Amino acid sequence: MKRNTFLLCAAALSLFHTVGCDSSTNKPTPTITTKSDPAEAKPGESVPAKSDASSEPKTAKAEPDYITVQHCLIGFKGSLPGKPVTRTKEEAKELATKLLAELKAGADFDEIIRKNTDDSPPGIYKMANRGKKADITQEVYPREGMVPAFGDTGFPLEVGEFGLAEFDAEKSPFGWHIVKRTK
Repeated sequence: MKRNTFLLCAAALSLFHTVGCDSSTNKPTPTITTKSDPAEAKPGESVPAKSDASSEPKTAKAEPDYITVQHCLIGFKGSLPGKPVTRTKEEAKELATKLLAELKAGADFDEIIRKNTDDSPPGIYKMANRGKKADITQEVYPREGMVPAFGDTGFPLEVGEFGLAEFDAEKSPFGWHIVKRTK
């Protein structure tokens, strides 16, 4: 899938690649070279897209059906009903950004969570993507049943990657979620 996406992007870019000017109009002239086999294409050459109905959609990488994520919630005063969080919204954003940088540099996520989360550690959740069966008895929650930014951040991640769901009154009302996809 990644190779196909790359080839489609390369093909689209090559359509806009210009190498000269039309002397009569002084406008760029596009160069389009077509190869029927994508493996033969060189940089700057276009590859025709498949036109049969069975070809894969020409979209971004498909999200997985199910994921497991772990998160560290960084809230601020008033964002978590019943929790005595005292940091300001600005302090929460600064802390979340700092912790994400530490994690990307190799810090221990479990330790970061133990010291900083405003949720209950270890903060591990299994989620079913849109249109997939959730099973609460197995602790698999529907994506739509979670804060929208949580799934929007978690599903595009590769296993082992971190992401940050920033505070948004609609999509992430509890604060900043540092999310790591574990499965």
